[in-house]
Amino acid sequence: MTKSMKCLNALDFAGKDIDQVSIMKTQENRARDLLAEAAEWRLISLLFDCPSNDWLKQVADLATPVADKKLKRAAKAAQKEASEGLFHSIFGPGGPAPGREVSYRGWVQPGYMLAELNSFYEAFSYKPITNEVPDHVAVETGFIAYLRLKELFALENGDNESADVTSRASITFVDDHISKYAQRLSKLLAASGINYLKLAGAALFDRVGPDREKSKQIFLPVLDEENEPGFECGGAAI
Repeated sequence: MTKSMKCLNALDFAGKDIDQVSIMKTQENRARDLLAEAAEWRLISLLFDCPSNDWLKQVADLATPVADKKLKRAAKAAQKEASEGLFHSIFGPGGPAPGREVSYRGWVQPGYMLAELNSFYEAFSYKPITNEVPDHVAVETGFIAYLRLKELFALENGDNESADVTSRASITFVDDHISKYAQRLSKLLAASGINYLKLAGAALFDRVGPDREKSKQIFLPVLDEENEPGFECGGAAI
């Protein structure tokens, strides 16, 4: 083998090593981003959940590693403002900002939509931590946090196919569900006078943006009793 060929082979191996390092760095960056995004989405989910038990401590603990300034401010404001009674007055029947997707989807059959949501959850073995109904904002945003962690787990185990499927499912879910009400909910919470919910709504909209289909959203402030469960922290109906 000539000296020039040896040099070419050496460069080829060096190039492969550089490519490998580049791939590893890209994966490390993606893993770090997924972990950060999971924490942010989980905090958003918690802020939209009913304050009970050690809720305030969970909010404070989750806010610590989060870099987003709005979420940090929301978590801090929640320590002073949040209460079960306030939660029900805002999100409960007749409240100014319904927390359920169905309230913003006037022409969608509730049963069909709930079946679709449950199919998503079952496909990815998602079991909500909250006791809210499947189309509640706390459940849906919690699902995105869960998918971020599931994608991270797949990447860490070298399962790129599962990671890709999970990533695409997350995008689809946001587009088909959360984006349908995020902007409207954010505006309603901005007018509520409750700072932590105003900030949580803004943080949600920052991540989702407006409905890409720009479909007309019809606001239904009160659901009938058949579709609206009783409100009580812990999931028991009243």
